[in-house]
Amino acid sequence: MGEVNQMIAACGIECFKYDMFQASNDPKIAQHIADWFKKERNEEVKPENIHCSGCRGDRAKHWSPDCWVLKCSVDDKGLEFCNECTKFPCAKLVEWSQTNKGYGAAPNRLKDMKKS
Repeated sequence: MGEVNQMIAACGIECFKYDMFQASNDPKIAQHIADWFKKERNEEVKPENIHCSGCRGDRAKHWSPDCWVLKCSVDDKGLEFCNECTKFPCAKLVEWSQTNKGYGAAPNRLKDMKKS
């Protein structure tokens, strides 16, 4: 896997652009996320426990170890990216990509990667 691909998740998002990833090196972002968890989910999360090293990092420390994309593409099918699947782009990935502007670019990024 190329170094650039290391920072692209199995779903196609660019990890380094997301607050959860940036929180590892930015205490202000970590505090902002901790505040969000408290307000939106009524969960106490310590800012120092907010970190992400991308999908290919230690899953025991992954912010979302139960991610459906990781389970489907990496765990179940042994793929590096969703675009390697014969069903790409599947309905579930398309639906997910419509829930967030950043997610929306992910399938197109994977399509472009497939062409290269």
